[in-house]
Amino acid sequence: MNEWIAVITITILACVSPGPDFAMVSRNGLLLSRRAGVLTAVGIGTGVLVHVCYTLLGLGLVLQQTPWLFNALKLAGAAYLVYLGIKMLRSRPVIEELDAPLTAMSDLAALRTGFLTNALNPKTSIFIVSLFIGVVRPDTSLAVQIAYGVFIAGAHAVWFSLVALCFSAGIVREKLVASRQWIDRFFGGLLVSFGILLTIAQRSV
Repeated sequence: MNEWIAVITITILACVSPGPDFAMVSRNGLLLSRRAGVLTAVGIGTGVLVHVCYTLLGLGLVLQQTPWLFNALKLAGAAYLVYLGIKMLRSRPVIEELDAPLTAMSDLAALRTGFLTNALNPKTSIFIVSLFIGVVRPDTSLAVQIAYGVFIAGAHAVWFSLVALCFSAGIVREKLVASRQWIDRFFGGLLVSFGILLTIAQRSV
């Protein structure tokens, strides 16, 4: 039971800490649609499962003990964040009514964006690997470890869905959507900054 409490507590703290996932979900929920934001959140939860799976297979320890492989993951994640950020920074002003449709994003594209944002996020990799190595006991059954993984992924999907619902709420959207271009640039700048910070961290290792 104490192990469950530790997993739940650490997972909640990891979810609410700011990062690329939060930036992407809040941006899509605010500027695109509630559906796009929630599907991005579901994609993030699915991305978490990638980290859980390779950790349970023992590859997490390999990543931890193979600096070049982990650095390659960090660079790939940094490149993806910078790519997304530059796309947002280059957004052009669009004159439109509030009720008119904004830039379309397919369901698959929203899921893919959330999935890649998390699956390529080394912060999540460090969190998952550290949690299973530092908190989960070696004698904990595989079934329980899988349950931990499902909970962590589900917690991410639920939390970021709530973020998407909040940012897509009418009262929030009405006040902010008029500044769409600047909001896009703000979140784009955040993603580029996250990418640069990952690159700097990789070089300092």
